Amino acid sequence: MKKELPQGFTSRGATMDDIPTAVELFNAREQHYLGIQTFTTNMVETEWKMPRFNPETDIHLVFDTDNKLVGYNEAWINNDPPVHPWVWGRVHPEYEGLGIGTYLLNWAEERAQIALERCPVDARVSYRVGTLSTIETPVPLFNKYGLELIRHSFSMKIDFQVAPPEPVWAGGITVRTATKSAEDIETLTRVDMDAFQDHFGFVHQPFEEELAWFSNWLLNSEKLDDTSLWFMAMDGDQAVGLAICAIRDNEFEKHGHVNTLGVIRSHRKRGIGEALLRHSFAEYFHRGYAGVTLGVDGENLTGALKLYNKVGMHVYRQFDLYEKELRPGKEYSVESL
Repeated sequence: MKKELPQGFTSRGATMDDIPTAVELFNAREQHYLGIQTFTTNMVETEWKMPRFNPETDIHLVFDTDNKLVGYNEAWINNDPPVHPWVWGRVHPEYEGLGIGTYLLNWAEERAQIALERCPVDARVSYRVGTLSTIETPVPLFNKYGLELIRHSFSMKIDFQVAPPEPVWAGGITVRTATKSAEDIETLTRVDMDAFQDHFGFVHQPFEEELAWFSNWLLNSEKLDDTSLWFMAMDGDQAVGLAICAIRDNEFEKHGHVNTLGVIRSHRKRGIGEALLRHSFAEYFHRGYAGVTLGVDGENLTGALKLYNKVGMHVYRQFDLYEKELRPGKEYSVESL
């Protein structure tokens, strides 16, 4: 595979000073393919500050002869163990077809090899990439590298025509908003870990690692700054579910966005997830929002897609997930129940 850039092009790792130009690149690609621009400085900065992620080594940038950023790739190897490194790349639409994407994917695959050293010797290791189903340009490159399509996820949306139905809570279940206190952040982290332990791709992490990641996300993301949109379902004094909602959707400014929705394993099948979702809908409606969006695994193992269809949501965008196995072995992540 191509390991060299076009003549005069250069590459290096990233620093925090590269965030503005990275945002420009991401938005240029979004504008070209989707007609939207959703990336912000805060969004990228929050990602780059995630625990155990080092922009200098985990990001690779490509510049043209005028020192314009035209290519980007990142490889996430910060899980413990990192059995499925996540690779996310972008090439400026005006620079496609020059071999930059091939160069960057080659870098990412070499970078992902580090996971082999950090995983148990019996672990199956594969790296994963993805693309929106409507953006087909990366697919031939994925195929050339031996990446196989393994799964889909969906962006879903509901537009309010009338007031949404009020939630119906199971006996003994109440709802309250969370705060940015250390106690609530820790509680939200524990609920999230329990709720998503049956999610495709989940790998058990030490609690301290999850807490650091969740804290960075909750406390630094501007769109999550309104804690009156952080809902916890309570069974007495025990938090049993959560719905972390954003001030607005990235794409639709008049829509809210449910970032995270989950119920702990011991309290499922009682309608708590549906009640949390409907509670979020009602709150957004009363605030004058036009609707709500969220994302979901297309083959969600706990029935979330069925729930979202039930409450009137519809798919408006599909994301395709690809994988390349680096080493066969025991699957350490959740794939089925």
